[in-house]
Amino acid sequence: MARRAKRQGPDNHDRWMVSYADFITLLFAFFVVMYGISSVNEGKYKVFSGSMTKAFGAKEGTDAGTGMSEEEMYFKALIERRNARLAEKYIKQQERMKRLSEALNGKLANFVNKGAMSVTQTERGVTLDINASLLFLQGDATLQAEAVATLTDVAKILAEESAPVEVEGYTDNLPIATVKFPSNWELSSARASSVVRLFIEQGLAAERLKAIGHADNDPVASNDSNEGRARNRRVTVTVLAPPPEAAISTSEN
Repeated sequence: MARRAKRQGPDNHDRWMVSYADFITLLFAFFVVMYGISSVNEGKYKVFSGSMTKAFGAKEGTDAGTGMSEEEMYFKALIERRNARLAEKYIKQQERMKRLSEALNGKLANFVNKGAMSVTQTERGVTLDINASLLFLQGDATLQAEAVATLTDVAKILAEESAPVEVEGYTDNLPIATVKFPSNWELSSARASSVVRLFIEQGLAAERLKAIGHADNDPVASNDSNEGRARNRRVTVTVLAPPPEAAISTSEN
């Protein structure tokens, strides 16, 4: 007896939606991953990197190319970025100090050419060295009229800066013993203070300034001659450059 043909049901025309839904799900996951990678966030990168490392069976926490752990690579990248910023900052500071040195040299060219003043730039900052004979009478700490005018011009230039300023007074080794100045310590300190007071009167913030007396210490010439002693009687004004920061070996907050 012949078998009856099995009756077939109606065709399912919606089966394609299953594959389409799978495709859309994968596409969504792909864009989520790409968004996570595009965000500049080391924490997200570490999580994603660790997941990918596990997925492909490599040893987690190391880089096949460098042999460094992920933490080491992360901190190394931080250090390199920080040091690059420090180097850029230091270069800008030195350029600013150079402009200050050029401004002082230009304003005081007449005195510089005569050897009565000098402007130098070092790692410490910009230093203006002034022969005391231009500022004070011998054995006195009162600024002369011409000195006031000159230092006022200096103050206008320094007012454009925000760096701290040190004013240091020096004497020769000849002793002094007056009621007002019992020793060269008092004389050198009073001369530095006179310059500081003038700077404050010209608008410089007092917290930026420091007056220091050195007496006859740190001579720049021999005290055995009149010429040498005259050179040692001086006042120096130093605009301090921020010290270059050491390379950072730890991470930033």
